[in-house]
Amino acid sequence: MKKQESNGANSDFESNSNGNVNFKTASTDQSLLTILDDIKSSRSPAVINYGASWCGVCSQIFPAYEELSNNFKGMKFVYADIDECPETTRHIRYTPTFQFYRNGEKVDEMFGTGEERLRDRLWLHS
Repeated sequence: MKKQESNGANSDFESNSNGNVNFKTASTDQSLLTILDDIKSSRSPAVINYGASWCGVCSQIFPAYEELSNNFKGMKFVYADIDECPETTRHIRYTPTFQFYRNGEKVDEMFGTGEERLRDRLWLHS
């Protein structure tokens, strides 16, 4: 899960390796809180992938998640490592967990992997 620091004003946010602007990585609790505030005040659909660097299943689905962010341009994609954002992610009990937002409200949650399952959920909520 290679991350690259963005050129933006806040170094707590990182963009993915191919510079996709609708894909953000929260690297601290504060950055995740800022992203969540943005999602809750936006009408744009969003998905948050809660994972961990030590989670093998998370590492398997991450490339597909990153690629899918290129296919759903109108949707915000966020990755949050539960070890980098421990306070904000303490409610997460399984990795990976995907939370889907629409009109600022959480509308769905998916546990585990499956590229086809994830693609279907993204299509449903985009």
